Amino acid sequence: MAMSGGIDSSVAALLLLKEGYELVGVTFYNFDSIPYSCDAKQDSYNRVESIMEAKSLAEKLGFEHHTLDIREEFKSTIIANFIDEYIHGRTPNPCVLCNAYVKWGLLMDEMRKRECNYIATGHYAQIQQENGRYFLQKGKDITKDQTYFLWMLTQQNLASTLFPLGEMTKQAVREIAAANGFDTLSKKDESQEICFIPQNDYRHFLENNIENYSLRFPSGDFLNTAGDVVGKHSGYPNYTIGQRKGLGVALGYPAYVVAINPKLNQVILGKKEELFGDSCFIKNINLMKYDTLPTDKPFTVRIRYRNEGVLARLQQEEEGIVCQFLTPIDAITPGQSAVFYENDDLVGGGVIQ
Repeated sequence: MAMSGGIDSSVAALLLLKEGYELVGVTFYNFDSIPYSCDAKQDSYNRVESIMEAKSLAEKLGFEHHTLDIREEFKSTIIANFIDEYIHGRTPNPCVLCNAYVKWGLLMDEMRKRECNYIATGHYAQIQQENGRYFLQKGKDITKDQTYFLWMLTQQNLASTLFPLGEMTKQAVREIAAANGFDTLSKKDESQEICFIPQNDYRHFLENNIENYSLRFPSGDFLNTAGDVVGKHSGYPNYTIGQRKGLGVALGYPAYVVAINPKLNQVILGKKEELFGDSCFIKNINLMKYDTLPTDKPFTVRIRYRNEGVLARLQQEEEGIVCQFLTPIDAITPGQSAVFYENDDLVGGGVIQ
């Protein structure tokens, strides 16, 4: 049972115990508490505190709990990739990578080591099986659905996973926590941020984790889409596709970041309509529902978590998938995940190039 110390994994554990499962709790110690400013108590994420909360809950419910110190692995994979993507002018999605390579990667090892049958988590997602293949289906609570972040899970991962909250709403989860005597937990807020980025300020994180940051990534030119210099930026890693706020340049119209050229240290700005595109190339493909993509139907493709998605035709090629949107979509961002659905079923996903 993967336990974060939060309400979702805790209620998932409660539900499995009531169903008669024998649980072994596991919590990752993946990074040290990260202060955002001098006021560490107010502006830091206390990872150790979360670990202790998970351990305490396991003890109250009567099952064993283990903490896995994976700080080195987490730093060399997830954090290193996060930094590298920004250095190359891309916008990473660390939660997707973490789910595949850290959470399920290490949990599968732990499952076998402890002779368990399943991995269980508090994700809002469902697992279905059809034509001999496992695939994800959106959680009942669409506002909390987390399938977008789980597209990299393999058939082996899915065959060994339980999602007790898949058919539940967040409100129902809170009510279960309260009814079982965990009143404080039932009212606990949840973070919408990347776990190792305090206050969701990735720029501050990069500055503090890249040696000689200001020297390596100096000011450069803002260009418009015609190639004219229209101002100075503060270093290209500080910008993402679709960004409008914090540009510090007045062009007489609302300006958006439409492209980033790290080799020339340039950030290209354009009008809202110049942010839209009708195609992209997707690599690092993982298919779930089908072993080969059907070519006779469009799928709904989401290019970011808070994106409902648009219909697109997908052409599978040797090195990836050509995605042709039937309706232009804004802010197609290299490094982000493109995840394709058939109604509520997750068909597969990949990384936008």
